[in-house]
Amino acid sequence: MKKGLVYKKELLAGLIWENEDGYFFQYDSTYIQNPQYGPVSRTLPVREELFTDKNMIPFFDGLIPEGWLLKIAIDNWKLNPRDRMSLLLTLCRDCIGDISIINTI
Repeated sequence: MKKGLVYKKELLAGLIWENEDGYFFQYDSTYIQNPQYGPVSRTLPVREELFTDKNMIPFFDGLIPEGWLLKIAIDNWKLNPRDRMSLLLTLCRDCIGDISIINTI
């Protein structure tokens, strides 16, 4: 299982993980009580229920670089371009916008 902490600005917003059943995102209970920065995205409103998908959750998939930048990352870190979770955990610690994904290894 691969996991990452999802931060909105400097606050822990939730946890994303992948296992044999698919991809999952859940807001942190503390963030749910005080979501001062709002939802992670419009497609992921703040709620207690789990978000699930058989494929990478589209918002998070959109954070992964594309084109020449993705090719540089794949070549430098020897990543599998089909392993979307590894790409997310490796490349999205400091991505554009106010979301950061920190690998929990």
